[in-house]
Amino acid sequence: MTKIQMKTPLVEMDGDEMTRIIWKMIKDILLLPYIDLKTEYYDLGLEHREATKDQVTFDSAEATKKYGVAVKCATITPNAERVKEYNLTEMWKSPNGTIRAILDGTVFRTPILVKGITPFIPSWKKPITIARHAYGDVYKNTEMVVPADCKAELVVTDANGVETRSLIHDFKTPGIIQGLHNLDKSISSFARACFNFALDQKKDIWFATKDTISKKYDHRFKDIFNEIFEAEYKDKFKEAGIEYFYTLIDDAVARVVRSEGGYIWACKNYDGDVMSDMVATAFGSLAMMTSVLVSPDGVYEYEAAHGTVQRHYYKHLKGEKTSTNSMATLFAWTGALRKRGELDNLPELIDFADKLEKASIETIEDGVMTGDLAALSSLDNITKVDTEAFLTEIAKRLDKKMA
Repeated sequence: MTKIQMKTPLVEMDGDEMTRIIWKMIKDILLLPYIDLKTEYYDLGLEHREATKDQVTFDSAEATKKYGVAVKCATITPNAERVKEYNLTEMWKSPNGTIRAILDGTVFRTPILVKGITPFIPSWKKPITIARHAYGDVYKNTEMVVPADCKAELVVTDANGVETRSLIHDFKTPGIIQGLHNLDKSISSFARACFNFALDQKKDIWFATKDTISKKYDHRFKDIFNEIFEAEYKDKFKEAGIEYFYTLIDDAVARVVRSEGGYIWACKNYDGDVMSDMVATAFGSLAMMTSVLVSPDGVYEYEAAHGTVQRHYYKHLKGEKTSTNSMATLFAWTGALRKRGELDNLPELIDFADKLEKASIETIEDGVMTGDLAALSSLDNITKVDTEAFLTEIAKRLDKKMA
């Protein structure tokens, strides 16, 4: 069979632990037999990040800006234990956070739905996409422990040295304090990425904050979204037959639980972090959650929404078989290949991505699945398989579709 040709490389960001093992399996079993795969490779494994003093992460993000599409494996964000385990010279920052900041991107996470895995919320019939703002708030906070008999103030000093002060709290007893910030530029990029993605997906979009309580901070988000929508997107949404509306975060949660799904839910950074895990778990499994980082100027970076599956990796190192779900990592590859095909006008590449996704879903719906899904599935005659066997079963079905 003649392999599918590519015009432009994907930026390939390799990762850590069990997902790194799966990454190579996906390429060897499902991609390289069919595609003359062109990638610009960056090793974001923790050892190589240490060796390059994290420069490789910055280089991969700049390459993504150059080529427009990237696919990323899950990576370790080191804590104190990892610093010791990997003998690191520094507790390197999250690669995802670094890449998000460089691309000025918004993260969109969507569950993969299959028959036999019933959502815990019975009314959900269609995927719910979480759009998470990826800058600021608690993730770039400044915080202090405050002793008793202290006064805390918010102080802003302008370019001329003039101070504006506002009392936060007069501490009579010990306490804690936290300072958050965000930027109009980042919020505007978030809004445009959300509206562009909604038009691309032809889905309604909701946005929710708590502006009734946070009358300046959250209200700023609400105002910027509304201004950009009215000035740039209102007519486009009307033409596409989709809707944008704003509501309070508590009202949004109530609406989401009662809904049938099928829309994009835009959230501030922390809300998106929490709600994406809630939505993933309620639909079945975090291993069935896709994730794509989209910049306001149309750069895409695809990855899985889950981590490196550390526990399974240690079993793998002992020579034990694992039954690790590879669906989210696989869909990161198909998403990137499809987008590359769309940008380069390669219908064969788009068709391959579609067929590979269908083959993987059919495998699960035929009753062949990894252990996490076997524990959730309501199908009869389930066959639980190991990590490599699952990908081999997908390959059998893909072969028929590609014949």
